[in-house]
Amino acid sequence: MKKLLKWFPLVLLLILMALAYFFDLPNYLSFETLKAHRQKITQFVEAHWLITPFLFIAIYIVVTALSLPVGIFLSLLGGFLFKQPFSTLYVVIGATLGACLIFLIAKTSVGNFLREKAGKRLKKMEKEFQENGVSYLLFLRFVPLFPFWLVNIAPAFFGISLITFAWTTFVGITPGAFVFTQAGTGLGAILDVGKEFSLEAVFNWQIRIALLALGIFALIPVIVKKIKKKHDR
Repeated sequence: MKKLLKWFPLVLLLILMALAYFFDLPNYLSFETLKAHRQKITQFVEAHWLITPFLFIAIYIVVTALSLPVGIFLSLLGGFLFKQPFSTLYVVIGATLGACLIFLIAKTSVGNFLREKAGKRLKKMEKEFQENGVSYLLFLRFVPLFPFWLVNIAPAFFGISLITFAWTTFVGITPGAFVFTQAGTGLGAILDVGKEFSLEAVFNWQIRIALLALGIFALIPVIVKKIKKKHDR
């Protein structure tokens, strides 16, 4: 019975993901929807200014936990609907809580199972990740080389604690969240003139270099530690 209960959250998550795609939920969270219902959405936010942030955060948690590919749109929408620094804060809170939810599900079900069956290679990777987990997690958050959902799940296989995962996620996604929410403040003007929105204009090479620099900075402790080990030998 305990084993069945252990797998229940994962099964439930997979069912909810399947339902989200079956009912085409990502299609409702899109620029087309914003264009069509812009006035209603802004009026709702103005009329319910107290509960709207909580509603936005709740939606972001669900979207992140279900790994739906609309996180960037929601970040831009956050910048469109709310002022800085609140828009960034709402995005970071929602994304972090959603990431922690899927991390816990992966850790308590698949993660424990894989660690029990792990070979020497995975054990070695687990040891390396635990010794330098903070640096690796910050690097993966600062530099979006891998999909957000993958970075949410992978640490669960290497025995990373929830606290470490949570705070590195919060800190690591803040720069990117700020960039997208700040870009979202200009969505109104883009919609007014009917221009096409381009992610390339937001995520330009200057922003990428800045995030890469943050990622390299996060890896400095690992590099120093490895150099010191070689020197000691």
